[in-house]
Amino acid sequence: MTITTDFLVIGSGVAGLSFALEASAHGDVLLVTKRGAEESNTKYAQGGIAAVLSGADSFDAHIADTLKAGAGLCHDVVVKLCVEEGPARIKMLREIGAKFDTADVGADGDADLDLHLEGGHSARRVAHAADMTGREVERALIDAVRRVPSVRLLEGHTAVDLITMAKYGGPEVCVGAYVLDVDSGKVVTILARAVVLASGGAGKAYLYTTNPDVATGDGVAMAFRAGAEIANMEFYQFHPTCLYHPQAKRFLLTEAMRGEGAILRLPDGTPFMKRYDPRAELAPRDIVARAIDHEMKKTGAEYVLLDITDKKPAAVKDRFPGIYEECLRWGLDITRQPIPVVPAAHYMCGGITTNLEGRTTIPSLWAIGECACTGLHGANRLASNSLLEGLVFAHRAAIALKDIDRSRPWPEVPEWEVGSATPSDEAVVITQNWDEVRRLMWNYVGIVRSNTRLKRAARRVALLEEEIAEYYWRYFVTRDLLELRNIATVAQLVIECASVRHESRGLHFTSDYPDADPKFARDTVVKRGVPAHLRGR
Repeated sequence: MTITTDFLVIGSGVAGLSFALEASAHGDVLLVTKRGAEESNTKYAQGGIAAVLSGADSFDAHIADTLKAGAGLCHDVVVKLCVEEGPARIKMLREIGAKFDTADVGADGDADLDLHLEGGHSARRVAHAADMTGREVERALIDAVRRVPSVRLLEGHTAVDLITMAKYGGPEVCVGAYVLDVDSGKVVTILARAVVLASGGAGKAYLYTTNPDVATGDGVAMAFRAGAEIANMEFYQFHPTCLYHPQAKRFLLTEAMRGEGAILRLPDGTPFMKRYDPRAELAPRDIVARAIDHEMKKTGAEYVLLDITDKKPAAVKDRFPGIYEECLRWGLDITRQPIPVVPAAHYMCGGITTNLEGRTTIPSLWAIGECACTGLHGANRLASNSLLEGLVFAHRAAIALKDIDRSRPWPEVPEWEVGSATPSDEAVVITQNWDEVRRLMWNYVGIVRSNTRLKRAARRVALLEEEIAEYYWRYFVTRDLLELRNIATVAQLVIECASVRHESRGLHFTSDYPDADPKFARDTVVKRGVPAHLRGR
């Protein structure tokens, strides 16, 4: 079965949905998503969207904060355009029905946004919907997209691989993707004038993560296999504060709690962040996560405490209703008890390299959102700049593709062939390998790394990739198998990029090179067949 469309979008988070909404004015859009349309990293974003929305703030201040957090690797031009285009993207969301928290109503009748302060920011500039901003943004975008006849949502479909004509002796151009219909088990061929990867992050490559199950690095892995350039994969951000509870799963405690005065303490109640940074709890995430990790390893503690009990209970419940209710569900009243927390893999700052419009190094292949490496985040993402980046680059990509060429005929592409593949009777291999990849990434390629750990990780991932490839070609593809294949590829890329950066910078900290080195203030790039290397900007 072959389907044709003007725009094939893979992923239904803020980037994919907002691109689909804008691109629908210029052609037909087919949006493919692995589970339900609402299931994405965006849905679980608590904090909000950073943008200059107050007279007490400025573009220069937001730019300066982003550059400082990025530890010398941000691309200045990208930071400037994202910051300056941010307010218009917030306006767009409000126009389609997203409801952000407001403060006072001005004399002209317009409601001013209530703005949070988060770690690394020098001003209140985070627009939010209580502590469930991502859910509200996702709701508004899905509602808007479902009202547009030229957008078709294909839920329950998992991308297998990109289709490039280079595979069939033609030019290096992306013309579509093979996509698995999870319910039927059949692989569909989708051809498109432009393919837009908006597949999000890869937190499931680590044992502990704030990400949902869909975050398996599919876009990066597929783009790498197709020959696209990938960059800065060593910079994986760990959120400092994820709820520590044996039954709770991937529940993070937003940065905004520390912005509102929550204190990090050891289990005995001792505050510790001022030992690591004068900004204490308001230091950027990489510093806070490493401080927690160090204290846990030093003391043998299984967690630290996030304490907001000195604030008025009514104010806490009003600011953080989702967190209050979720913690109460696990027997914790955050207005009376400190919250046990641990760091967890949270955000992929590297990804598929793109230009200022979202173009990758493969013609007709675009990447936006978390799967892209635009240069905004550098070595460490500033809090709440992620949804901002997805919105800005979705808008820029949609503008760049408004005059897409529909004159060329559709290429001749073979449909998916199963060959001699059979149904699997060894699914335990997937379970075992999945667990191995995630554990070795957590233990060897986590918050603190070393040459020895990285070498061990590289050897083990190489062996696992051999096993996975053998399984892939022997049996029918399933969503679990495809996700395992992709997290193994992501693991390989993180390890390879980390291994060539002989310094500590931003989110990459190695005990063998604990200091930053100016000669390494360059992007790490890797391409299939080309080893990872540092490249100037």
